[in-house]
Amino acid sequence: MISFEHVTVRYDEAAEPILRDVHLTIDEGELALVVGTTGSGKSTLLRAINGLVPHFTGGHLQGRVVVGGRATAENLPRELADVVGVVSQDPLSGFVTDVVEDELAYSMEQVAVAPDIMRKRVEETLDLLSIAELRARPMRTLSGGQQQRVAIAAALTGHPRVLVLDEPTSALDPTGAEEVLAAITRLVHDLGVTVVIAEHRLERVVQYADLVLHVRSDGSVDTGDPATILAGADVAPPVIQLGRLCGWTPLPLSVRDARRQAAALRGQLATLTPPALTPDAAPNAVALRARNVVVRYGDVTAVREVSVDLHPGEVVALMGRNGSGKSSLLWALQGAGTRAAGSVDVAGTDPGRATPAAARALVGLVPQTAADLLYLSTVEGECRQADLDAGLAPGSTRALLDDLVPGIDGGQHPRDLSEGQRLSLALVVQLSASPSIVLLDEPTRGLDYGAKDHLAQVLRGLADDGRTVVVATHDVEFVAAAAERVVVMAEGEVVADGPTAEVVIASPTFAPQVARILFPEPWLTVPQVAAALAHARATAP
Repeated sequence: MISFEHVTVRYDEAAEPILRDVHLTIDEGELALVVGTTGSGKSTLLRAINGLVPHFTGGHLQGRVVVGGRATAENLPRELADVVGVVSQDPLSGFVTDVVEDELAYSMEQVAVAPDIMRKRVEETLDLLSIAELRARPMRTLSGGQQQRVAIAAALTGHPRVLVLDEPTSALDPTGAEEVLAAITRLVHDLGVTVVIAEHRLERVVQYADLVLHVRSDGSVDTGDPATILAGADVAPPVIQLGRLCGWTPLPLSVRDARRQAAALRGQLATLTPPALTPDAAPNAVALRARNVVVRYGDVTAVREVSVDLHPGEVVALMGRNGSGKSSLLWALQGAGTRAAGSVDVAGTDPGRATPAAARALVGLVPQTAADLLYLSTVEGECRQADLDAGLAPGSTRALLDDLVPGIDGGQHPRDLSEGQRLSLALVVQLSASPSIVLLDEPTRGLDYGAKDHLAQVLRGLADDGRTVVVATHDVEFVAAAAERVVVMAEGEVVADGPTAEVVIASPTFAPQVARILFPEPWLTVPQVAAALAHARATAP
């Protein structure tokens, strides 16, 4: 169905090709998972499938890409629309209508589907992705996760033979991600649709994959079955990492497979205690106090009288299903969001009543769409402006960016960066103002495991310096590694608030892979297990 014949892609002025001599075949009805580090070329590979590379993105493509018998060099993306459906990393940028139902119909209008068939497909797709209640909603009122589902639904209504998805579950809560992946696997197994997914949260997808395409940092691509490729890949989900640590053969791809091999490991760990993340500051010190915060959008109440205290030196994870009010609460705490009622106090000041510059120095927020904070034409320009705005020495913001995601070309336009690179740039721009409270909305979208580990260290470093960090996220693996406290929201209310282990281990939704594999033992991450086993060996008589 899809073939790359010695494909090399080089962008203008780039020193090296982003893809180098790629030769692969994806058969009809396969689910192919594309993995690799942030910025390695995964999105370029996906865009080459429907001809966006090079017809839209520019650059030079050598070799030949054939999809459904059609060469992309000889067919523009619009001429492949009946064969290939595409969902990008940023779904909002691809919407062309204002209402959900209209968006689902739009792609069918472009290929002249009859009106009666259009209506039937819209209804089927709304049910397939469990978004029927959103059909009349304006796009601007949807949460990031809801936008993601609508984008996938819009691609599906055209009944493409190939479906290409770039980070399809990045903005979805765990339950929503499972529902979307279940729908995708039904398309693969029941209808024979060929699906190509690039995803950083491999723990969600790898067990469904028939084929893995590993895009290496030098632009080459290795292909093979998931266990074989991931055994030596530079990115791997926790279940694979735990299998490597314990020497399990074959490497497990799912929690079920891992639990069958983990009995001896659970026995070893039963007498050991995992380390806990604990804040340095006294628990009674309060950096931010919110009382009875209410946020409304018209007749919809997004946040219902939420009261919360945030302490210096802690990393707090804010979790909950899509639409539970997490983003609305963050904006209300930062001061830019409109509060219908309630109060927020940071060092005796309400950020909502301070000037924008003063509010930013109190509370910094990186939104879901990081590009909203970036308005200059180069990365270097953004860093220089951040230094000027914050009164920092020249190069300070750039140095922080290099520490988080090294190697970004300062001359690049921020909108040409990968999602993870763009988010990292927005984060360091906010950190340049040195706010005492740092809020991040889905900061791990587009980040590979290594970058997420590094981000966790950065956030822990901020907490160790006495700052307060709040991360709204669906990434349970990141929460397990970075946060010592979890606040769970539902229907605009706080329904749980406590230490990470206590909240997530008891939850079938928010438990990370290691916790599920080793349950009932209270372990959350592979590094915890590795450190405990190493210590036990070192102290054994």
